[in-house]
Parts: sequence; structure tokens; C-alpha cells
Amino acid sequence: MAVFRATAEAEKRPFLFRDHRPETVGEWDGSRPLRFRTPRIARYEWDDAVLGNLSAGEEALDDFILIKGDGYPTYNFAHVVDDIEMKITHVMRGQEFVSSTPKFLALYEALDTAPPVFATLPPILGESGTKKLSKRDGAKDVLDYKREGYLPEALVNFLALLGWNPGGDEEFFTPDQLIATFSLERVQRSGAQFNDEKLLHLNREWMRTLTDDGYLAQLGSDEDITVLARALPILKERAQTFAEARSMLETELDFLFTAPTLDPALLTAKEPGERPGCTKEMLSLVLATLRLESDQSTPEAVKELLMPVADLEEAKGKGGRGAMLWPLRYGLSGKERSPDPFTLVAVLGTEEAISRVERALAIL
Repeated sequence: MAVFRATAEAEKRPFLFRDHRPETVGEWDGSRPLRFRTPRIARYEWDDAVLGNLSAGEEALDDFILIKGDGYPTYNFAHVVDDIEMKITHVMRGQEFVSSTPKFLALYEALDTAPPVFATLPPILGESGTKKLSKRDGAKDVLDYKREGYLPEALVNFLALLGWNPGGDEEFFTPDQLIATFSLERVQRSGAQFNDEKLLHLNREWMRTLTDDGYLAQLGSDEDITVLARALPILKERAQTFAEARSMLETELDFLFTAPTLDPALLTAKEPGERPGCTKEMLSLVLATLRLESDQSTPEAVKELLMPVADLEEAKGKGGRGAMLWPLRYGLSGKERSPDPFTLVAVLGTEEAISRVERALAIL
């Protein structure tokens, strides 16, 4: 057989075992591969639920191996037996299996069993939309997505929409909704383009559906649970994966857990030139207001508390909103970019917010 195989390779044609069948093979004893003797070399036709009528002829048929010399069955044999035993009615596979289908049909025929419905799914293309997705294009193992903080529901939701059109603008589907809505008639024939931005969008939407306890469990942070719970609105608004959420807590939101070191120049950066010293005056008003016994548990409540004070000072010509809100934001976070000061007060809590405003006043 090695000689025949080498000759076929030299002549640049496929090697077909059927052209060199031995006249007698004897009883199979398990010490060598067991082959399927293709009963007929003919053209096979079948109806694909997605691609329609397909056919392949003699070039696709050969005496393929059923059981290897080590006693293990090959995929071509095992999956057919498995599907029959499990009473599988529909087999959905990629386009690379189209050329092998005549072999499977011949085996079903030999086993006197009706084949299932075959459906060829479109290939997943890379971001360029011109070639199949590969590791070079960013393809990853499903466990990589788990490690990066993607939810399984989001990944299933995203993959279901690759090459399938639900027939409307809706993109957010629970597994039960997918089962109820999916149909092979809406599977497209052309390739489906992988889109990281869409996956991130769906994952953030799924993250937002979690209860606070569920979100915290996925987050897996060992930071102060009370502060983490209050920080959830920020994370749910901004983070698209749990890995990103954890990174945010360690970088741009690290001030939630450790009081920042302040730069006096930045603290007074928005102070009007004609009103030197108004930053201290404004922060003193904020401090007095925060010390009032009032609801400060939500950004909305804090805004209702502080904005009238800022507007009143603006009406008096004392600098107004910018002169008050900037030093408050910076004094609480130590960042030039951060959530708004109302959110910061609600997340940090009144006691911690008062302490940080006092520290800001102390350096002026």
C-alpha cells in the first residue's frame, strides 16, 4: 500500500484504498485496522436543511477505517453509531464535513438506518470578514472567555446570532428564548463575521441582569464588601467583563478603598481668577451640607442636596457649580477623571466623604 500511496502522491492524485483492495482479507482479529468496504461507488444526493440539494460522487467514497489497529473506533464510525443510539434527528456541522457526507450516507445505508437531517452551518469569519476565524485573528478557547469574565449566557447568546437571523431587531435572548425562537430556515448560507464589540455589548447587558449578590460573587474581589456593593452602579455602567471590572477596582477606582493623595494645584484648578480662595469657601459649604441629617444614599439624593447650594452661590456671583463640583470631585477621588461627585458621595458613604472633604480643606 505504501508504494501505491507514493505513486498517487507523485502523480498528484488522491490515493483511494478501494482501487487496491486485497482479494481476501480474512477474519478481522483486532490486530489491524478494520475498514468499511464501500458497498457501491455512486453519486449520492441529499437535502441539506440550509444549503438545499447537495450531491457528491465517486471521488468522495473510499474504504475508510472504522476501527484503528489499537482497537479505538474512528470519528467517522463512532459518531454515526452514537447518533443512531441517541436517536439524533438533526446533525448540524460546518462546511468542512460536506465532502465526507457520502461516506456517512453509505454507512447509514449499510446499517439499514435512515440518516438524520443534515444542516451545514456557515463558517465564522474573522473581523475582516474575508477569511475563517483563526487563532491569528484572535480566536480563543471558551475557557479563555471564562477567565476574562464573560458570562456563559452572553457567549451562548452571541454565538447563536452568528449566522442566524431571528427575524427582528432583538439581540438579547435567554437560552429558553433561543430554544423557542430558533429555526434552521433563518440560518444564513454565507459566512458570519465575528464581532468583539457586539460580544462585549451583550456581555455587559447580561452582567447588568445579575442581582447584586450574583454580581459580587462573579466579581470575586476581597475588597470592602460594603463599598463594593455601593460601587456596583459604576461597575455595571462601565465594565463589559468581570476582568475589566476587577481591573477598574485596582486602577481608576482604587480611591474607593484608599484615600487619595491630593495636589493643591489640581484642587484649585477651576477656581475663578477673580475669586482667589473661593475653593476653600465652597468646600466649607459642601462640608456643612453633608453634615446635615439627610438622605445621601443615592447619587440622585446627593444631587438634590448639593445643587441648590451651588446654584445659590452662582447667583451670588461666587463661582457657582464649577467652583464647587470640581474640587469636590477631585477631593473625593484624587483623579482628574472620575464618576460625578454625587455618585462618589453615595458610593463612599457620608462619613468617608466628610472625612475626605476635611482633608482637602486641610491642605488649602
